[in-house]
Amino acid sequence: MATEWSDSITICDLNDEPEFSEELTEVTNRLHDMEPKTVPHVILNMSAVTYLNSSNLAQLLRLRRVVNDASKKLTLCAVADPVWSIMLLTGLDKVFTFVPDKALAIATVQLDPEA
Repeated sequence: MATEWSDSITICDLNDEPEFSEELTEVTNRLHDMEPKTVPHVILNMSAVTYLNSSNLAQLLRLRRVVNDASKKLTLCAVADPVWSIMLLTGLDKVFTFVPDKALAIATVQLDPEA
């Protein structure tokens, strides 16, 4: 699930339901309990996720709020076509940052001058 890539980046390799909900709740709670200046950037590897329901979308938005409140970035990577369709239909493709794979997500966060 969550692995520390560095002091400033946490990568979460998410699974499909029912683990998905548990994993998102765990990472959101962990970040929420941290001091804002110690919250890392978060990369969600969605390669194993095949479906999102409304509860999952709400969880993603809660996680985004926690990360944004700490002035950090949340990046979703390796999003499968069915999940991408849900993001497009809900308009969340304009809310989250998406990249094709984990390596590019890490590079994007590391090279961001605001990171």
